[in-house]
Amino acid sequence: MTALIFPQEPHRRASRRLRSWWGRAFWRAVEEIAYDETQLLHARALARSGRIGGVVVDIGRFAAGVAEDPGVWTITGTVPPLDEDGRAAFLEVVTGHADALLSGELPHDLVEHAEEAGVELVPYGVELGATCSCPHWQRASRHGDVCEHVIGVLVQVTDLLDQDPLVLLQLRGIGREELTARRASEPGPAPHRRDRVAEEVEIAADAALRAALLLAEADASEEEDPREAFGMDPPSGAVE
Repeated sequence: MTALIFPQEPHRRASRRLRSWWGRAFWRAVEEIAYDETQLLHARALARSGRIGGVVVDIGRFAAGVAEDPGVWTITGTVPPLDEDGRAAFLEVVTGHADALLSGELPHDLVEHAEEAGVELVPYGVELGATCSCPHWQRASRHGDVCEHVIGVLVQVTDLLDQDPLVLLQLRGIGREELTARRASEPGPAPHRRDRVAEEVEIAADAALRAALLLAEADASEEEDPREAFGMDPPSGAVE
C-alpha cells in the first residue's frame, strides 16, 4: 500500500471548519488526549501558522515535522490498523459503497454495518499514540500528557481526513487500491425499473393485439356458411 503524502500547508488566518461527521468524530478523539482547552487553542494556532511540514500517512501511523526557532521537531503518531479479520469484514460490508468512498463520502449505514461486524473505523482517544522530539515532550510524557506539537499535527491530520475519508481508512490499513478492486468486482447495476416496466407494457400490448386478431378470425369463421366451406350449393330458394 502506497503511503499518502500531503504538502506543507501555507499560513492561513483562520482554522478550517470540519464539514464531515467522521472528521468531527476523529477530532473528539484528539480532544480526549489534549491537556486542556488552552493547549487545543495553541495547537490550532500552530496548525494554521504554516510551520508544520508535509504530513505522511501510512498504515497505522502518521508523521510530520514542526519548525520552531530552536530547531525542527519530528512528530510520529500511531493509530491501530485493523487486523486481518477486521479488514476482511470491512471489505465485505463495503460492497455497494466503494464509489461513495472513492468520491469522498463515508456513508453512515456503511459504518453501522461495519460496527455490527465488529469493526470500529473512528478511533477513540486512548487509541491515539504519538511522540515528539522536542524537550517538552520528555517532561509531558512522564505525566501521560502530549505536547502542543503533537496536537498541532493531529489538527492537520483531522483536516485531511475530514476532506477525504480515505485518509482515515489508510490509517486503519485499507488502501485506495483495495477499494478500487472491490468496486471493479461488484456486479453491474440492475436495469432501471422504468425500463423493465416499459418492456412489460410492450409485451402485454403485443399479447392483447394477438388476442384481438384471433377473436376477429373466430368471428369471421362463424359468419361463413359451413356448406360453402365444403363447396356445397346453397339450398334452393335461398336469397342471393
